[in-house]
Amino acid sequence: MNIYPILRKINDSPKTVTDEEIIHLISYQVNQSNLDNISRTKAYAQFFQSHPEIRWAFLASMVSRNTGWNMCDLEGEWHPKLLSKHFRYQLFLTYERANWLIFQDAYPQLLVYHYMTNIKRNLFHILPKFNVSQFMVREWRNFQQNKDEERLLFALIVNEQHLIQRPVIDNPIFKKHVFKTKLFGLQDSFHYSCVLFPTKSGKLYGSSVSQFRNHKERIKLGKRLASILFAPNLLPAFLAFSNETEPTGSRWDYEQYQGKKKFRTTPFLRTTFPVIHHTISDTDSCLWEKYFRVGRNWRSAVLPDKAIDLTDWFEGKQYEMKAFISVEQAFQYRKKQKINRR
Repeated sequence: MNIYPILRKINDSPKTVTDEEIIHLISYQVNQSNLDNISRTKAYAQFFQSHPEIRWAFLASMVSRNTGWNMCDLEGEWHPKLLSKHFRYQLFLTYERANWLIFQDAYPQLLVYHYMTNIKRNLFHILPKFNVSQFMVREWRNFQQNKDEERLLFALIVNEQHLIQRPVIDNPIFKKHVFKTKLFGLQDSFHYSCVLFPTKSGKLYGSSVSQFRNHKERIKLGKRLASILFAPNLLPAFLAFSNETEPTGSRWDYEQYQGKKKFRTTPFLRTTFPVIHHTISDTDSCLWEKYFRVGRNWRSAVLPDKAIDLTDWFEGKQYEMKAFISVEQAFQYRKKQKINRR
């Protein structure tokens, strides 16, 4: 699709641009940017640079970086020693599916807002063309009138977590092969649901959640993370990291800034995982409103954890995980030796 004539019209004669042209343009850009974890991370960050009032975009970019690190951990130095190839791939697909679905829903919303600022015309009526929930259509209209940045931030957090509940968290395949396995419990105990916000000073901030499968708990986590990310004394450091650190999927993205000399132990995402070609069904779209009612307190803020500096905590968790894997390997080796002696 040749999008350049539409872009020229937006620049030269914005009043002549039709809704259909905007829909085609956004559809093309969403497909291009929803290629993989790295393209999503960059797209969210670039949008935030143009529209810092839409704070969710920066939160989404930083959380997307964490998804990339978790993906690449699966093929790093340690996880293959404990987790089977099949289970690791199922975990990768779980991360990938959830984040693809969120981007497919949220990025059109961001682009609709972006082009509204260019052509100076209300475009929120085209949001349903992208299967955006009526909940979010109402919230964007509310934002247009009241400019309540925190309310829109919370609305997008609520939307994304309801969006993935049925197609990912409650999906029978993911339930059987990921969420109900003992190995998922182990992964969850370490850092599956821990989100880190790095800085170029080497400090790591963030929060974690128990009961990951509960969308209400994930919403609380999103709010806690937002309170950390946009803390006035920390935001400049997070922005510096984001703007000056190319996302690769490897934890080396932030480990390179830490004081202790380290070596890269996780691979780069694009040399490790294939591009997944997704399809979307009705149950994956705005139909979440048929199954979930948003509680009245969804606009309430959540206080951050008392300890948000996770630098030492996370390093301790990494050592704990490696020690467990080493012990488990030794146990399995002895078990095989006993069997062979019989």
